[in-house]
Amino acid sequence: QVHLVESGGGLVQAGGSLRLTCAASGRTFTSYLMGWFRQAPGKEREFVARIWTDGLTYYAASMKGRFTISRDNAKNMVYLQMNSLKPEDTAVYYCAAGRKATANVYEYDYWGQGTQVTVSS
Repeated sequence: QVHLVESGGGLVQAGGSLRLTCAASGRTFTSYLMGWFRQAPGKEREFVARIWTDGLTYYAASMKGRFTISRDNAKNMVYLQMNSLKPEDTAVYYCAAGRKATANVYEYDYWGQGTQVTVSS
């Protein structure tokens, strides 16, 4: 069992930065691949980035170069550093834990409650 709690969202101007944090509880955290997803109003939840326990990362094409995912296994934390934010990045951002390297939301076992990111133009 893994419990996930996101934080760090907020309102930022276009071009700005935010760092999202996902705090995980559970002894098996290090056995899970961790992902970030986002969901804008009226749209489906979409994949942002994922990271393996050894630090190997993968990004959605539109986020690569602007977003950086990282994790601290000692602290049970996952981070998403977001730079050069655009109004179209506005969404609720979710942290998720799974065991498959996939962008499919249905393959992830545990989800946080989400944190709102709003980028003003």
